[in-house]
Parts: sequence; structure tokens; C-alpha cells
Amino acid sequence: MAQCVTKVELSISCDNLIDKDVGSKSDPLCVLLQNVGGDQWTELNRTEKIKNCQNPQFSKKLLIDYYFEKVQKVKFGIYDIDNKSYDLSDDDYLGGAECTLGQIVSSKILVQPLMLKKGKPAGKSIITICAEEIKDTRVVSIDVEARNLDKKDFLGKSDPFLEFYKQSDSGKWQLVYRSEVIKNNLNPCWKKFSVPLQTFCSGDFNRQIKVHCYDYDSDGSHDLIGSFESTLSQLQKAGDSSPVEFECIHPEKKRKKKSYKNSGIVRLKSCKIETEYSFLDYIMGGCQINFTVGIDFTGSNGDPKSPDSLHHISPNGINEYLTAIWCVGGVIQDYDTDKLFPAFGFGAQVPPDWQVSHEFALNFNPANPYCQGIQGIIDAYRQALPQIRLYGPTNFSPIINHVARFAAHSAQEKTAAQYYVLLIITDGEITDLDQTRQAIVNASKLPMSIIIIGVGSAEFKAMEFLDGDDGVLKSLAGEPVARDIVQFVPFRQFQNAPREALSQAVLAEIPKQLVSYFKKAGLTPLKLPSEKQP
Repeated sequence: MAQCVTKVELSISCDNLIDKDVGSKSDPLCVLLQNVGGDQWTELNRTEKIKNCQNPQFSKKLLIDYYFEKVQKVKFGIYDIDNKSYDLSDDDYLGGAECTLGQIVSSKILVQPLMLKKGKPAGKSIITICAEEIKDTRVVSIDVEARNLDKKDFLGKSDPFLEFYKQSDSGKWQLVYRSEVIKNNLNPCWKKFSVPLQTFCSGDFNRQIKVHCYDYDSDGSHDLIGSFESTLSQLQKAGDSSPVEFECIHPEKKRKKKSYKNSGIVRLKSCKIETEYSFLDYIMGGCQINFTVGIDFTGSNGDPKSPDSLHHISPNGINEYLTAIWCVGGVIQDYDTDKLFPAFGFGAQVPPDWQVSHEFALNFNPANPYCQGIQGIIDAYRQALPQIRLYGPTNFSPIINHVARFAAHSAQEKTAAQYYVLLIITDGEITDLDQTRQAIVNASKLPMSIIIIGVGSAEFKAMEFLDGDDGVLKSLAGEPVARDIVQFVPFRQFQNAPREALSQAVLAEIPKQLVSYFKKAGLTPLKLPSEKQP
């Protein structure tokens, strides 16, 4: 088994991107893909989108595990994003570059031309990839605001945002963080943010840090309000009761006006160094992942006796439901010591009274719905299929609320001991969308994640909506999710791919979601790794 040597952080910038937009510049985003065998690629990460920019410098860093003994083929794709959909198939491709991770880390800075396809360059476009090893698990957490910024807009005030840069060993300034834009406000208070210590200053507390404050313009021609320089050592002097203040200086104004003082004050309310625990810190510290399966038995799946039915078991003993259970469960079962998994069905008429149930135990034992291992879930599914009547409607909320009750009980214990993953496999119809939205909003405050795998050929618009990739999911009353906890994947995208490609796609978000919950709750691993003990 290959051992991950280290984590590598990739900083991406591009120059001279081709322009596919009429009347404006492109809105680029970079996607990082890794080869998983043959000609199959899986997405690892993507940067933010930058509006109206042909020479983007992305602030979001792309993390990847580095294995010395493996040739890791990676691909960078640049897209012009014209809609809110997470799917890139409708977006213009501005070019890509392929290489190995070994080439990047050995070069430290790799510059390559962007290609539209093999042998066809994307004009004079180039991509620059900078690699840095992540050796430190500490993060810099900063709370910052500004006062009395210069008014830059003719009809309004200013739309300020901040950019933090570190000075590299070569003297070049490298972007490490870009804040959100606060509209029409000369006294903005930005969201508290965290940046890995390695990213922020390469672990050097005395390395120069430059901060620019800009007025955002939608056409990409942002106006500089002012700048200042500091070091992490100076920034750390900011405490809850004593903010550190910096004058925001515009060099042109300072040069031209003798009476010029500043263009506003940037106030650091706090700057703290915190330990960032990883997924493995929690797992190796004793956190158990509790896996629950929910299977859609509604009539829209078709009669299981018919070969056209999604529940029809083929002569070789499989269908899409069974494959999905194996793919996801086969990975997750390693993180649960007792290997006992509750499994439920929904949307069927169930014996003996033939009432429709939306959370019946797959083994028909409501007092003990646990199946022994993934094979136990498979066996219970096969035995249940001929005993029930597919019916409807398709309600997700009962099974989400069922698992959420267990997660809520664990949350009350205030330890990083239990995390819950619910896998729902469905053919895409959903009847109780509003109740499901509320159930997900409630569950987002708990140690819980939801994976939805869509089988069959439905549109899955509702599933993509629940995933929240098109924007933050909110309840009917307008309450947003506390965390992004839903991952939706249509099975058909993986029908001809290796089995591990599906499990990678649906499980990729789980480590991040688990860490985000425990971090938000202020919970450290049950047993701290010795080198990270405070």
C-alpha cells in the first residue's frame, strides 16, 4: 500500500487567457484533476472563479497528497464560468495543461502553455503552478475590519475587499488570501478567516506581509484604496481588547498631496495561531463513522420483475442499487469497528398491513435494523425486494430526521467520538422537497453528512438543488445550512468507470465535512497525536 509522503499545496496563476465572452472578459476558474487509471480522471479540487480577468491569480490553493513511489498524472483545466451550475459541461474551455506531480515538485515553479487539445495551443496562454510542501498543521485565524475608507465610487461609497500577500524568497509577492467584497460600505467588517500558517508566511513569523485594500469593480478594473506592510509577529499583537491598527496608504496620493494622511484605517481585531486537526487526527483519535443506508422503493423505479426496472437483479446478480451500496459501503465499513449498519427502505407498502412506510427496516426488524457488514445490507435488500410493493410518494425527510436523532444525541456529548453518514440511493423523484430542505438545514448543525446517489436516467434537478453546489441551500423559511453536508452524484456518470471512481467521487467531501463540524464545535480529537498536544 503506497504511503502518502506529504501534502503539497499548489498556487495557480494564468496569463493571456483567450477571451470567449462578448463585451467583457472571461470569468476563469481552474480545476485540478488526477488520473485514476486508463483514461479516467477524477476532480480533486477547484479554485474560486475570478470575474472579468484574463490574467488571474487564484487565491484558493489546491491541496494534493504526494506519493514518491507513484507517477501521479495531473491535469489543470481552465474554464470560463458563465452560470451557477457546478457542472462544467456548459462552460467554455480556455485551455489545459497535463504533467506529473513529480514534475511540479521538482521544478517548484512550473510554467506551461495552455492547450485547447493536443497540438493546439490556446493562443499565448500560459499557466504557472507553484508548489509548496505543507509541513505545519497550524492555521492563522484573522478577524479584520476597516474604518473611514476613501470613497471611490461616483454614485456610491466603495465596495472594499482585501488581498494578503507574502514575500517569497525571490522577493516576489504571492497572493495568499482574498476576502469577500462588502458592498457600498466605508466601514466594512469582513468575515473571520483562517489560512494555513505555511500558506500565509511559509512558517516565518518575520516574513513581510503586504495587504492591499481595493474597491471592487465588476469589469475587473479594481481601484486601489490603500496598502500597508507588516509581519505575522506584528499582526499577532492584536487581541480581543486591543486591536492593532494600520494606516491604509495610497502611494500616488501620498506623493501628490502634502496634507495627505491616509485612505482609511485597517483594524485587526484578532490574529491567532490555532492547530488545524486533520481527518486522520480524528479517526486515529478514536472517532467512529456510523454508516446508514436508505433505499428508494417507489413505483417510479419500475416493477422489479421487469428487466427495465432499476430494482431488477440481472443474471449476474447486480443492479445499480447494489453496485452503489458496494462502492460506498466497501470504503466506509473500515471506519466502523462493529460493522453493524442500519439499513432502511422508503416509499413502499410493507407487510403485514401494507401501509406505505418511509423508514422501514430493510430486515423488517424495527427494534434491531442493523445489518452485519455491507454483505448484510445486500442480503437484506435481496430478501426484502419480493416481500414489498413499490409505491410512493418519495419522501426523504423521514430517513434524514431518523439519522439526525442519533447524531443529535452524539452532539450533546460534546466529544469527537461519533460521526454519521447517510447514503440515500434514489431514482430521482422527490415529493417532500420543502420538508427535506428543512431536515438538511437541521442536520447541518449535527455530526452528519448525506450522500445521494441517483440511479437511472432522471433529470435529478431536485438532487442538484439539495447538493447546494449552485448556491447555499436554505430552508423554506430562508435559514441557510450551517455547513455543506450533501454530496450528490448521478450513477450514470460512472457506469463505465472503475468501481473506485464512484466511491472517490461520493466520499471525497466526507473528510472535509467531518473536520468542519468538529472544528466549528470546538472539539479536538479524543486522543491527541503526541506531537500536536498543546
